[in-house]
Amino acid sequence: MLALIYLAYIDWRTLRLPNAITLPLIFLGITFNWVSDLRFTAPSSVLVGALLGYALMWSLNAGYRLLKNRNGIGMGDAKLLGALGAWLGWSSLPSILLIASATGIAGGIFWLKWRGHQLQQAFPFGPFLVIAGIIELLWPQLVPTLILPKLV
Repeated sequence: MLALIYLAYIDWRTLRLPNAITLPLIFLGITFNWVSDLRFTAPSSVLVGALLGYALMWSLNAGYRLLKNRNGIGMGDAKLLGALGAWLGWSSLPSILLIASATGIAGGIFWLKWRGHQLQQAFPFGPFLVIAGIIELLWPQLVPTLILPKLV
């Protein structure tokens, strides 16, 4: 969890998520869930979670790049979501993305206004992925039991 908090801090300050931290988090998540009896998810869910987490963000960026001819999401965010998928499994990814998107909208507008930027300027999404990952780790049933029934 400390690595996630550190990543959020780095991204908030620099708009970067270093490979030196995100890539080991992916491999540690896969290894932990395969080897440990204290695993967070089934070993079969780990590789799918890592690959799907990365692929989701990569495909969102590819779509944005086709429309705007520039990147919209950093690949550090894709690796971070891949790491969260490796630790928490593929089934946690929808909840993580929902929470990160909701907090990211509010936090992003605040960040851009605080920094005096226009809404077209980049802002760090990593801290919101970290918040969502920590919420999903501590309260894995938050979205399915508390939030979704109120939306439907």
